[in-house]
Amino acid sequence: MREQPTWRIPVGVIALLAALTLYGLAIAVYVAPLMEQWHTLLQLPVYVLLGVVWLLPLRRFLIWMETGRWG
Repeated sequence: MREQPTWRIPVGVIALLAALTLYGLAIAVYVAPLMEQWHTLLQLPVYVLLGVVWLLPLRRFLIWMETGRWG
């Protein structure tokens, strides 16, 4: 268990918020216009997939925030 505060946690949280903001903006700017004429039920799986994709690198990132190692 960690006894001293580490700089990785606040930097990691700020980086995560910045990355999610950029990811959301990219989806809104580039993907949404491509699908605006699609039926809602066709858009749903795309947005669900895009909503889950950002979770894939999150485990390693959280490990880095806690331990300083990527794996």
